[in-house]
Amino acid sequence: MLDANQLTCIYDERVLFQSLSFSVKRGEMVQIAGENGAGKTSLLRVLTGLRQPESGSVSWQGKPLADVRETFHQQLLWMGHKPGVKAPLSAEENLRWLYPRSTSASREAALSAVGLAGYEDLPLYQLSAGQQHRSALARLWMTDAALWILDEPLAALDVAAIETVTHQLERHVQAGGSVVLTTHQPLRALNCPFRAVELCGEEREFT
Repeated sequence: MLDANQLTCIYDERVLFQSLSFSVKRGEMVQIAGENGAGKTSLLRVLTGLRQPESGSVSWQGKPLADVRETFHQQLLWMGHKPGVKAPLSAEENLRWLYPRSTSASREAALSAVGLAGYEDLPLYQLSAGQQHRSALARLWMTDAALWILDEPLAALDVAAIETVTHQLERHVQAGGSVVLTTHQPLRALNCPFRAVELCGEEREFT
């Protein structure tokens, strides 16, 4: 599905990673692991096409990303460190703007799933940073994108919310989708294929 080929990334004259190759297959979750400053976010941005590597390439379904960018982005859900929401709008309005064909019931269910029941109609600037993050995570219940690339989706969540989001990630993978993520929170044993790619070049598989 998604192939990283001999990627090298440099930041502030420091090599973050080099000659890094791995594939993300349909129906699996891949964690990008490494110490702080190892280049995890930079790698995710390279995989989404938001940043160009110093060398190497990314392919989507066997074709260079640059050649299929529009098709790729139609199949991609990207969530970075920032929530990527419109603060003057409510959580419900944000979802309606992002998914104009969605129903009121589906938006209500998504916001309830992330713990925002009762906060749907408040402008997001009135909510905490954690609640704004939950508003962004509601997209996991709305999107039909095949590939999810998520930078720290479990940050600032309590135990119950982490389990809710983790279960949604599992459901997406079990349905044939793919997830690439970073997280500082330890993941429990997952009910789906899971690998961890270390930026030092090692790869671990869990069954």
